[in-house]
Amino acid sequence: MVLFRRLLGDVLRSHRMRQGRTLRQLSGDARVSLGYMSEIERGQKEASSELLASICSALDVPLSEILSEVADAVALEEAAMAVRLETVELGSVPIATEDPRGDVVASAA
Repeated sequence: MVLFRRLLGDVLRSHRMRQGRTLRQLSGDARVSLGYMSEIERGQKEASSELLASICSALDVPLSEILSEVADAVALEEAAMAVRLETVELGSVPIATEDPRGDVVASAA
């Protein structure tokens, strides 16, 4: 199962780390407790829309960019799950599987 909150946390952490900022710095700028910000990044807590807007503002990254990156990560995980499911259903390793865009996402080569 794809967990949106885990992928959101991964994207937020990636942006924070690319900026060379600590979790403490981001939590202070976003006005979110350090513990709660840590739980959001680890995918243990859901961020409300208001909280997410505050975090995006503190990161100086548009909400649309964050959500787009999360959507891309969800799509990749769904494709990977489909390949695993196909492998289990067929009882063998697929030679090559394509995603809807035509990109090869798995190969037994």
